[in-house]
Amino acid sequence: MGLLAAAAILTGCDSQPATVKMADTKADAAAKLKASRAAKVKAAAKVKANELGQIPVLMFHRIVPKPATTDDRSPEQFRADLERLVREDYVPITAAEMVAGKIDIPAGKHPVVLTFDDSSPSQLTLNEMGVPQKDTAVAILKEVAAKHPGWRPAATFYVTRDMFGKTVREEQAQALLWLKDNGFEIGNHTRDHLNLRGRSQKEVEEQIGTIAKQISSLSYTNPTTIALPYGNQPRHKDWAMKGKLYNHKGAFLAGYTPAPAPFSKSFDAAGIPRIKAMEKKGDCAQFCSAAWLDWLKNNPDMRYTSDGDVRTVAYPKYKNPYLRKSFATWSLPY
Repeated sequence: MGLLAAAAILTGCDSQPATVKMADTKADAAAKLKASRAAKVKAAAKVKANELGQIPVLMFHRIVPKPATTDDRSPEQFRADLERLVREDYVPITAAEMVAGKIDIPAGKHPVVLTFDDSSPSQLTLNEMGVPQKDTAVAILKEVAAKHPGWRPAATFYVTRDMFGKTVREEQAQALLWLKDNGFEIGNHTRDHLNLRGRSQKEVEEQIGTIAKQISSLSYTNPTTIALPYGNQPRHKDWAMKGKLYNHKGAFLAGYTPAPAPFSKSFDAAGIPRIKAMEKKGDCAQFCSAAWLDWLKNNPDMRYTSDGDVRTVAYPKYKNPYLRKSFATWSLPY
């Protein structure tokens, strides 16, 4: 008995109490967490991440061989627009991804949102094999992406009842389902493309809700963003965000400036600015895509640059006052 007791005492002396082991485990976990954060901060600083920077949301309409208005782009112009974005390290995301803060792009790259209004046949027309016709917007997007592996052909198409020139329900469904299956976002652009300014709440809800219901019934998806016709908000901007048949997370306007990041205090989900795609001519010498992309290139501290980690919001410490409080737990200042 004496020997057994002595052995038990000796064994007890060689083992740590459970509370000590737990403390060591917590300390190890804290040390690993600290080291991991330090590595993330170092990586963010290396690429000069700025996830409170501005994001260009580009606005396109028709892609046609002979542009009839300044809203139109030729296939050659559209290719050139995309090739510039590739050269300058922009990676497309959808409007829905932007407003949700799901900006999952490589470190050192910049997000850009490509939006297409009015659901024109020049944006998407499928041949008898279900393949996009040459020189349509989606065909050019896929063509440029094939030339540049890793560049994502993402865009948001804002739909009206014109529905890419299709009037037969089955053909409308085919177009919308093609977009959905190929990673494009389907957004709301009102049924009749009416100016919502000055309209009653009933009229606003009818214009937005009826097309939302149609899109849902054809594609089994509910639009989460809207592009307001002519960029005009209704008398109460929240009417465009939420109604009986829709619940939008973002409403996009018609122009003039890059958009604040969704993590920034200046971000207004009900009024997100877009930029018209055009060269430096007339008013566009200052306010369209060529001018703004030049400005962002020359002012890199104002442009959104990713740290490559969708779970963090990285930025230089001096920008800390601009962070929205709701993203404080995501913050990674350096």
